[in-house]
Amino acid sequence: MLFAAIDIGSNAMRLLFCRVYEVDGKPHFNKEELIRMPIRLGDDVFLHGRISEAKSDRLITALKGYSHLIKAYEVDGFRAVATSAMRDASNGAEIMERARREAGINVEIIEGKAEASLVFSNHVEELLNPKHSYLYIDVGGGSTELTLYAHNKVKAARSFNIGTVRMLLDKVEKQEWEHMKDWLKTYTLGEHPLHAIGSGGNINKIFKMSGKKETKHLSYDRLKGIYEMLCSYTYQERIERLDLKPDRADVIVPAAKIFLTVMKTADIEKVFVPQIGLSDGLVHELYDNYVKQRVVAGS
Repeated sequence: MLFAAIDIGSNAMRLLFCRVYEVDGKPHFNKEELIRMPIRLGDDVFLHGRISEAKSDRLITALKGYSHLIKAYEVDGFRAVATSAMRDASNGAEIMERARREAGINVEIIEGKAEASLVFSNHVEELLNPKHSYLYIDVGGGSTELTLYAHNKVKAARSFNIGTVRMLLDKVEKQEWEHMKDWLKTYTLGEHPLHAIGSGGNINKIFKMSGKKETKHLSYDRLKGIYEMLCSYTYQERIERLDLKPDRADVIVPAAKIFLTVMKTADIEKVFVPQIGLSDGLVHELYDNYVKQRVVAGS
């Protein structure tokens, strides 16, 4: 089986092709192709409240290309969603109608809670110790999704308008930071030992930069060290010396700060980095729905 997922974020948009194999009754997910376009819709939305015509045109052009690829791959199912920037854009619905009309793709603008739920659809908790509690942290360009998993179930989930692009544009309210810290202190109280699960392109890149291969964990101190190293370089130096893409070299710094703030507030010593994200969650949900339909058809 082959599935495709489109994630239109505040910094970049992604098209993931993932093949699913069933071995001994269990699904195995194999990422076949990931195509990323750094359009950065958040620049327009968080400053002006709407997406400009120029960026709208770029978005639609990219979606047309994605549409052709999806057809060429002959996928068994696909889903497209848009998150924080499109949620906040006054012309978001209008642009999504253009996407449907011109690119033939129905894009859903999803709320933060639905986004957190989709990210958690990766079922990564199945790989972890059921005796421990975990805080799932997904940092994007426009928002941060937090999901507390304890006693084999989701205990609480919340989306906050704290994202890397918002921070670069100085558009994160001080009150929003306080709301996030209060939420963390309230819901993580008594949930120890508590570990973090990090998702998003920035924590994945930071993990790769750490050079760790024997484990998927990053300690708070190691993450803080990488953050301080990143801060010691200029934007241009991060591109030239650290080999970061231009649209990654700036957002990676506020992303690290968000992770550090969450971990410090919740008294978390290490973060598990399985290198997954929203598009992976979409694929897992597509597969689950495919199996349900198969069961119904066979009954």
